[in-house]
Amino acid sequence: MEKNLLSIADLSEKDILGILELAKKVKADKTKYSEALKGKCIGLIFQKPSNRTRVSFEIGMIQLGGYAIYLGPSEIEMGVREPVKDVACVLARYLDGMVARTFKHEDLKELARHATVPVINGLSDLAHPCQALTDIFTIKEKAGKFKGVKLAYVGDGNNVLNSLMCAAAKVGLDMKVATPKGYEPAKKVVELAKGFSVKSGSKLQLSDSAEEAVKGADVVYTDVWVSMGQEGQKAKRMEAFKGFQINDEIMNTAKKGCVVMHCLPARRGEEITDSVIDSKASVVYDQAENRLHVQKAILLKLLG
Repeated sequence: MEKNLLSIADLSEKDILGILELAKKVKADKTKYSEALKGKCIGLIFQKPSNRTRVSFEIGMIQLGGYAIYLGPSEIEMGVREPVKDVACVLARYLDGMVARTFKHEDLKELARHATVPVINGLSDLAHPCQALTDIFTIKEKAGKFKGVKLAYVGDGNNVLNSLMCAAAKVGLDMKVATPKGYEPAKKVVELAKGFSVKSGSKLQLSDSAEEAVKGADVVYTDVWVSMGQEGQKAKRMEAFKGFQINDEIMNTAKKGCVVMHCLPARRGEEITDSVIDSKASVVYDQAENRLHVQKAILLKLLG
């Protein structure tokens, strides 16, 4: 692996499979790795609030024998009170690694450019690689394989989708994406993912039809329609996303035994109904738990 994890594009298929295999071992026996990062400390540099990302990294580091320090939006004000370069150079003198949750991906790249310790993307406007690695880990856990598994994503062309497309394409998952017109994923990311899919032999298809994407799917995935920072667009987005809700009716077109995924937080009654997210098909809480195991594997790979 490279020194940093900023996007799925930074990882080879071998890197990804290595992380997933290590995550499986970590999940099976956490005591085996309880002192693997003893004495090491990471900084959680967050410009956005967080539940799963913060807690899973913080607890994960503790379970590996290390420490984590949380530096929230009001404490550093990276890029406002202090230049990103200065933050990177100073914190690298104190820490063994950094997890950054930023509004701008460019800030994350600049942080990594100047830091002499590993930098992990905990979420940016462009990518969410830790989430995508967890997602494919969960799919492998449930389906037992990647080849021949059909993944449907229905919703916004956001950072989660950007990373999920690349991860699926790298490991050979077939993927159908349905987004409303005007809310497609970034073109440069689609081109990257299609290139990865050619190499792995998987299929990546994009459309504006939720029904077309979900039909015959083994896995159905959705995310919020209005992300942090987009609150002013809510009325417009709610109108645009009509017909993209994951509900009982659309789930009836998926393959028997299909599982449902959501990276959370969910806006119940908007992108997904209670009847689906609380159904036997839902693996959202397994998916959330797996953030811990996969991120411990990432920390071991980069800091171990």
